[in-house]
Amino acid sequence: MLYTPTPDTLYHPPPHHIDPLGYSRVAIITGCSSGIGLATTQLFLAHQFQVVGLDVSPFNYNLLRVEDHGRFHFHQGDLTQPGQIEEGVRIANHFGGQVDVLVNVAGILDNFASADAVTDSDWDRVISINLTVPVKMMRAVIPFLKQRPEGGVIINVASTAGKSGAVAGVAYTASKHGLIGATKNVAWRFRNEGIRANAVLPGAVDSSVGNRIAEEKGGGGVDLEGYKAVEPVHALQTKAIEVVPGITALEVARTILFLVSDQARTINGVELPIDRAWGVV
Repeated sequence: MLYTPTPDTLYHPPPHHIDPLGYSRVAIITGCSSGIGLATTQLFLAHQFQVVGLDVSPFNYNLLRVEDHGRFHFHQGDLTQPGQIEEGVRIANHFGGQVDVLVNVAGILDNFASADAVTDSDWDRVISINLTVPVKMMRAVIPFLKQRPEGGVIINVASTAGKSGAVAGVAYTASKHGLIGATKNVAWRFRNEGIRANAVLPGAVDSSVGNRIAEEKGGGGVDLEGYKAVEPVHALQTKAIEVVPGITALEVARTILFLVSDQARTINGVELPIDRAWGVV
């Protein structure tokens, strides 16, 4: 194990746990400041990637090993704003050379509102961050991935809500369904250029996004009628966690790392659940 399950706890891995998977490879990771994005950043750096992290929130460099600082560059910006995506990709190409990997992690939950209650502002914000930004990130990096003789890899962090209509509100559900569709389209369209695109579908993850359900379901802007409709499905996952520990950000990051590796070179266009069988319900 390279890092503790909690991504904001720094851990120094023994040297024999580190392999050269990422040597000479450049990865862009969105949402790098917390949760799955932070765990993925830590893990990729431990495997010798050069990483450009993008996030609207500040990044705490104390959560990286000192020896990893030279291979990490952070750019703070709102990717929904004009020019920010292009600037992030430009920085990545300047910082480490040509981009090899894109990991789209950044995302937000909705307030569980159904189609008859969702507001224009909530719909637009969730769709923009969860779907439009990842698609535009792919648009920005694909020209560079096509130039690489061995192609490149794109990983999109979707959700169990990308396959189910019973775990979130209409905006989040639509955004994650759309992200899976976009992933499949990219995988098929650019398969002959050596570009692989896969989606991971985490269930209930112990992260800043996942914790919002527990923190706010009694209020705080959550649509209570909408949450009541999905609460029975969430209860199944909660009961499972009482028996087996819940999914951590690190476990999702490990799956992402595997899909980036050569061991997964024949895997393209998949939607891979990481949910302890929650998604089979």
